[in-house]
Amino acid sequence: QVQLVESGGGLVPAGASLTLSCADSGRTLSRYSMGWFRQAPGKEREFVGGISGSEETTTYADSVKGRFTISRDNARNTGYLRMNGLKPDDTAVYYCAAMNSRLRIGHRQGDYDYWGQGTQVTVSS
Repeated sequence: QVQLVESGGGLVPAGASLTLSCADSGRTLSRYSMGWFRQAPGKEREFVGGISGSEETTTYADSVKGRFTISRDNARNTGYLRMNGLKPDDTAVYYCAAMNSRLRIGHRQGDYDYWGQGTQVTVSS
């Protein structure tokens, strides 16, 4: 059973960096591809990026490409979202998710089977 717990959110100034973590207390995360999504106030939840369970593939939304990096440590059952050059538009609740595939990375919420509780990231101007 996958149980995702996120941490690392906070309030930072524009231009700062932040790393979010997503730990699986069920210790089975290596079997799943992981995705990161975010939801800003009044907006729909959007795909940020993802990494395959095999760690061979990553993909990013155009809005974060070159600034955000997704990685994972399967030995620690933890995924990471490193965010550099943060902008006020990056302000949102960030969610990690896991899907039943080691190779494919879904881009839609419906592709994912398990979700974390979300962590708030606020970027001040």
